[in-house]
Parts: sequence; C-alpha cells; structure tokens
Amino acid sequence: MNQENQLRTPVTIIDKEVTWDKTQVIMSKTNAFGIIEYANEVFVDVCGYEDYELMGQPHNIIRHPDMPKVIFKVLWENLKNGKNFHAIVKNLAKSGRYYWVITDFDIARDENGVIVNYFGRRQAVPQEVIAMHIEPLYKKLLQIEAASGVEFSEKYLIGFLEEKKKSYVEYIKELIYDHEKNQAKFAHYEEEQDGEEEEHRGFFGRLFNR
Repeated sequence: MNQENQLRTPVTIIDKEVTWDKTQVIMSKTNAFGIIEYANEVFVDVCGYEDYELMGQPHNIIRHPDMPKVIFKVLWENLKNGKNFHAIVKNLAKSGRYYWVITDFDIARDENGVIVNYFGRRQAVPQEVIAMHIEPLYKKLLQIEAASGVEFSEKYLIGFLEEKKKSYVEYIKELIYDHEKNQAKFAHYEEEQDGEEEEHRGFFGRLFNR
C-alpha cells in the first residue's frame, strides 16, 4: 500500500499564496529515497504541517498538482547522480495554499560512496520571474503531459532550452540574476558568464548565503 495515500489527508486546493517571511530559508533532510527525516521551523511554519506529520513521509507530501512531473524527473536524475540541482518548484501547503521556492542541495554519502541523505535548502523566488517565465512554461509542460505523457513533456523542455542555448539551471540563473540586477539589489555583482560550473556555484552560493 502506498504510504502517502495511507497517511496523507486530501488537501483542497486554494489559489492563494502562503504568507511567509521570504528572507528565510526552508530546510529539510531526507534519506536517499526522499523520506523526510528533519524539517526546520521555517519548513513547518510555511507548509503548515506539524513536525510529527512530516517525519517519515515522502517529500512529495507537499507536491502541488500544478507542477510538471518532468521537473521532478530531471531533479531526481541529477540528485541520484550526486549532482546538486536548482529547480523552481511550486509547493502545496496543508491549508491548500501554494508557495514557490528554488532548491539547493547538499548530498551526503557513506564510507562506500553510497548516497544516504539529501539536505535541501529552499528559498523564495521573485514573483515577477514566476509570473512572466515559469508559470507559462510549466503550464505548457503540464498540458503536454496530459495529452502525450512525460516523455514528450521532456522533449519539449529539451527543445525549449536548446532554443535558448542554456541548461535548465543556466536558464533559472539568468532569470533570477536579471531580475535582481534590474531591481538593483545586487548592484555590486560583476557580470557573470553562463555555462561555467564555478560561476553557477558562486551565484547560487550567494543566493542561499552559502
């Protein structure tokens, strides 16, 4: 029997955003299979579940139906290969409200090099980035998944990114960087060239105060 179906109470979707302090970082720890082992106070406050409701549950307890499956497919493919991945995700609170975040992970291995834990950090995403770029893309991916399945949703995503000559992470970085630069919040940043791993690490490190 599916553990999530057994323990999770159905949530009524409400098209309203959770009110939360977007300067805070949501943190969690899962095992290698995505089962929650720790959630910080910010996570609990934002998602609306108590600690005891989260422990032992799959992290997709907060998955919003507006999220294309292909995004999680790509995310998990990277994590299982030991690669951090920055994805923009719409999450579902216990109240039925939503909240948008961008992900950042540390990956822990045992003495044999086997992945045992994922430490996830999640931070708010500018609303302008969501409304202008992410929501239209995700809506298209959802439509394709409904009509033709995840395989063709992934093919569309690949084509979309090929047209822009960027990886998903490069595309996300550009959206957030350009927004923040336009807002003059990070006026001290030097121009960065996309496509270099170290430069991506530096940008997202600053984003997550790492």
